Amino acid sequence: MGIDLGTANTLVYVSGKGIVLQEPSVVAIDQNKYDQALAVGEEAKKMLGRTPKNVIAVRPLHDGVIADVETVQLMLRRFIEIVNGGKSLITPRIIIGIPSGVTKLERRAVSDAAIEAGAREVYLIDEPMAAAIGAGLPVAEATGNMIVDIGGGTTEVAVLSFKGTVISESVRVAGDELTESIIIYLRKAYNLVIGEWTAEDIKIRIGSAYPTQDQDDPMMEVRGIHLLSGLPRTVTLRGEEIRDCMLEPLGVIIEAVKRTLERTPPELASDIIDRGIMIAGGGALLRGIDTLISHETGIITHIAADPLCCVVLGIGRVLENFEQLERALIGPYSNI
Repeated sequence: MGIDLGTANTLVYVSGKGIVLQEPSVVAIDQNKYDQALAVGEEAKKMLGRTPKNVIAVRPLHDGVIADVETVQLMLRRFIEIVNGGKSLITPRIIIGIPSGVTKLERRAVSDAAIEAGAREVYLIDEPMAAAIGAGLPVAEATGNMIVDIGGGTTEVAVLSFKGTVISESVRVAGDELTESIIIYLRKAYNLVIGEWTAEDIKIRIGSAYPTQDQDDPMMEVRGIHLLSGLPRTVTLRGEEIRDCMLEPLGVIIEAVKRTLERTPPELASDIIDRGIMIAGGGALLRGIDTLISHETGIITHIAADPLCCVVLGIGRVLENFEQLERALIGPYSNI
């Protein structure tokens, strides 16, 4: 079983079946019964901001790492039960994707959460490596491959060659920070308070990373609470102002890409110039992100065929070709 334990979404891959679960990384808990999850995934996400006092809906992962170990255990246990049809875990091996910049303590927290959720043997794999495999890059060859995985909590930039990571950088600025920048902008510019999911919808519908000349500036009506009056108010937003308000977090991502390129050995850099840069993760769906990276680096940039699923698809390929790709893994961790 392979698990992409993401800040925004969790995906599960089962050998021979493919992706069998894709749910938001959200858990709803009764404050009087912390050892039980009332709901997980999409059902729990619908409860965010809409629960009574005794029920809380939380995202237990922050910036790509576990912020609440016990809640992650509850979430993993429920997802594993769903995948196994309500039965206890019968898969002896689980591979989990983790950000490349996590500490040993954070790696241990991930493996312990999976073991406590019922796994018998746990391997970890750096998300950039898994994303590159899932995107179809020839990581087993002695050639340079560059992957930029823009997730919910972290952006992973890595240069890979011969089943290993040559250079990598992980910055805790990604999709969540882009969403947060929209919330802050509306508060400052319009005195309007909106929720996280409204901001996410704005980013998806009219957000972009780079201006395009072939289409009109998109517009969108947004409803929220006016800070001064405390009453509901509607404002009309333009795509250009949303792009401008995301410049700072986008700049952090671009600088991480540039720093990684500067540290890349010349032979591998030459390969990257020929092959281009690959973008994966949910952030790859932001309009114009490939054009922005290409413009800033001078290197052609591609978006993976299925950016949201690249990591879990890569984990799946490792599961099904374990002996050939075992060198890319960290572990095993065991409950024995």
